[in-house]
Amino acid sequence: MDGLVLKRSGLARVTVVARSNYDAIQAHGVRFDSEKYGKITGWRPDRTFRTVSEAADRPYSYVFVASKAVPERATTPSILKPLISAPYADEHPQPTYVLLQNGLNVEIDLYDAIKQLGKEPSIISTAVWINTNLLEPNVVEHGIVDRVAIGVYRHKDFTTVTNTESEKALLEDLSTILTAGGTDVAIAPEIQRKKFSKNFWNVAFSSFATLTQYRVPALFREPPKDPSKPYEPFVSPITAHLIQEYTIPGIRATLQELVVLARALGYPDTEDGIPSTLPNEVIENTRKLHIGPESSHKPSMLLDLEKGQPIEVEAILGAVVRLAQERGVPVPRVETLYALLLVVQNQILAKLQSV
Repeated sequence: MDGLVLKRSGLARVTVVARSNYDAIQAHGVRFDSEKYGKITGWRPDRTFRTVSEAADRPYSYVFVASKAVPERATTPSILKPLISAPYADEHPQPTYVLLQNGLNVEIDLYDAIKQLGKEPSIISTAVWINTNLLEPNVVEHGIVDRVAIGVYRHKDFTTVTNTESEKALLEDLSTILTAGGTDVAIAPEIQRKKFSKNFWNVAFSSFATLTQYRVPALFREPPKDPSKPYEPFVSPITAHLIQEYTIPGIRATLQELVVLARALGYPDTEDGIPSTLPNEVIENTRKLHIGPESSHKPSMLLDLEKGQPIEVEAILGAVVRLAQERGVPVPRVETLYALLLVVQNQILAKLQSV
């Protein structure tokens, strides 16, 4: 979607590296079925390459990284190696890297790799809300939401909440491009707390859905009232009281662990920080979205499991556990989810290795 938005802006020339779907895009272009942008067929960027090495032929203002954060398969520096090593790094200035990835601390390994070049990293991190699915190698399904918060990544700094003039100029430039393309953009003076807040939902509900292999309505939705209009999953009345007594409070307690960690990171109990009301808000907002018969959303982590693709367990849960360990904050419920999902990931990776 970001390639489409950037090109729609009229303010950027767009080069896309299509590692797995290059042939389909070259042959047919991309088809977008979007509630927001309409039906678009045969869309192509200005240039398309199969590898980053092929694209490393000129300087870039921005390099967007939209791949999933799965370091067990490939780290961000390994993906971007042609841009952060000789001869490219000697001949061209380093671009600003824009990381469109879920989870926490996804910037660190790229930051370290650029520092090893003797250069100051310019990294914009994001919190992205966009309902997309890749239905086929060149077919993208998109809903109505296309929203992003952008902010400068400050290495191991969680409390600076004022952009410098140069940071402000950089973020405003990128915001202008994305806004012109149709994205709703918010500039964050401190982006890590935005990512931390967004991660609440994934820690709670992506983990639940992946471990149970049931979508979120299995927690909230009543059985169908009209037999002629069936749907599933729903909460069976047989043990509905136990879900209310144990499952929902268990999810709430998991999110409370994140609030305690947020305080240890220096995030205040405010709307601009991580409010203490956030666990209840996340649960209630999720309930409202998934009590109706029309609810069909499937968390991306569950989708990856069903497709036999690696899940983002390290970025979403492992990073939380490590942050908590560094600060001496106990997070036993998050650690349990992480431990169980590590088994899921292990089996996915083993099957991929055997192919």
